[in-house]
Amino acid sequence: MLHLLNLELCFLLSSLSSVCILGCLIRDAEGKDGGRGYVQLNHRYHDATVKLNQFGLDWTTTHGPIHNCNGTLSSTRNVKMSAKAGALASNGNIEPLRRCIVLDIEGTTTPISFVTDVLFPYARDNVGRHLDATYDSAETQEDIKLLRAQVQEDLENGVAGAVPIPSNDAGKEKVIAALVKNVEAMIKADRKITALKELQGHIWQTGFKNNELEGVVFDDVPEALERWAASGIKVYIYSSGSRLAQRLLFGYTNYGDLRKYLCGFFDTTVGNKKETKSYHEITASLGVDHPSEILFVTDVYQEAIAAKPAGLEVIISVRPGNGPLPDNHGFRTVKSFSEI
Repeated sequence: MLHLLNLELCFLLSSLSSVCILGCLIRDAEGKDGGRGYVQLNHRYHDATVKLNQFGLDWTTTHGPIHNCNGTLSSTRNVKMSAKAGALASNGNIEPLRRCIVLDIEGTTTPISFVTDVLFPYARDNVGRHLDATYDSAETQEDIKLLRAQVQEDLENGVAGAVPIPSNDAGKEKVIAALVKNVEAMIKADRKITALKELQGHIWQTGFKNNELEGVVFDDVPEALERWAASGIKVYIYSSGSRLAQRLLFGYTNYGDLRKYLCGFFDTTVGNKKETKSYHEITASLGVDHPSEILFVTDVYQEAIAAKPAGLEVIISVRPGNGPLPDNHGFRTVKSFSEI
């Protein structure tokens, strides 16, 4: 027991010295490398602060030195041993416990109807207005660049609804008119492509900030997020929507700003949600010892099928309005996060 306690205090020393540094690095990492560096730093920062909290310490206040990390402890008054390191199996081995939860949005945290009946129509109806108002901004020009590349690929592949986008020499009005036609076709087909999702996120940003939109989550979501965070479990979002759109949805919900419970966001820059390699990428980004330490919750059977070979624990969310699941699908299902 004394040896284990010494190990805990060794980790505590490293936590005290690293948490301040990590907090500074996080600010510079967001938005770079598809969010992977940001997520990794957030993960390490959360580990350190949770460990300090378990010892009853606040890293923002001054503490005296901790001595005898490899010897006899002078005092154990404020020390609390963590029982979250692992579970003892019948064979005597330590099995990994759940350290991270990765959540889908549509049909999992949020009703499908909110996405299909509110968000998508808002983006569709405001494409032209948004492009016209922000046309000369660097952000919108980057969105147009992505859309041009996607539309060119669509034209080469004969994708229905794709129409040529004229050069800038044709004038702003003609360029916007062609962009609107392509975006409307993409939204109608519910395409999960980065070019569309980036533009949608920027359109929604205006809507949320002008109080024209409010994010919706199921009633059980806020309590679950708070409960998981309090127990030291890190929660992430993985959605086909852009990282900006994800932050907006959880930042402006019917329950207030829920981002304080979230450690990071993944989007299509890490890969398609129906491809196993995407979940390998997420596992590498989170830095867990075993993929089984990650729980992925989704309403889409094909996504569950993709995540399972990567070694993640998978639960399928069954919510009102979700599509039917195949018979004998083999996955655990829940109707509420209170079951997790």
